[in-house]
Amino acid sequence: MNRDDAWQLLCEYTQSESLRKHALAVECAVRAYAKRFGADETEWAVVALLHDFDYERYPTAEPPDGHPFKGSQILAERGYPESVRRAILSHADYTGVKRETPLEKTLFACDELCGLITAVAYVRPGKSVQEVEPASVRKKMKDKAFAARVSREDILRGAQELGVELDDHIAFVLEAMKANAPALGL
Repeated sequence: MNRDDAWQLLCEYTQSESLRKHALAVECAVRAYAKRFGADETEWAVVALLHDFDYERYPTAEPPDGHPFKGSQILAERGYPESVRRAILSHADYTGVKRETPLEKTLFACDELCGLITAVAYVRPGKSVQEVEPASVRKKMKDKAFAARVSREDILRGAQELGVELDDHIAFVLEAMKANAPALGL
């Protein structure tokens, strides 16, 4: 299991540039947390890259043929370990897989927040994450019409499950994304 193989798998199943960029954003945030927690950065990066790899082809939430159930089957066939598949399944509440490990909690905590931060960056004059401040993200969280598909509840619950203050979580993820802005197209 390595990052290059995960990227190839993501690209094989995901043609959408925005979905690929989302995977990269979640990867940089999750990797930053892995470093902070002293965890295996490669494993965490692979999980983050692959968390939505099956979404484009299998967008329904119906087991066994929907996201992320189908992705878990594909990963099992390709020899990915149970810990990777379980973490990916746990990022969607409807799978019934409870988040228990730091990796599982981190993936969930970063997923929706990365989407919101990206949306905030796109409405900045330079469309750059470098122009985004944590207070701007907090303000846009309150505007339910802005990036309406981003679950504010998941962002709040994610920080809580991870055991970090929301403002600290936003700042941490934002800094991780800023450090990787060119790769994210932001």
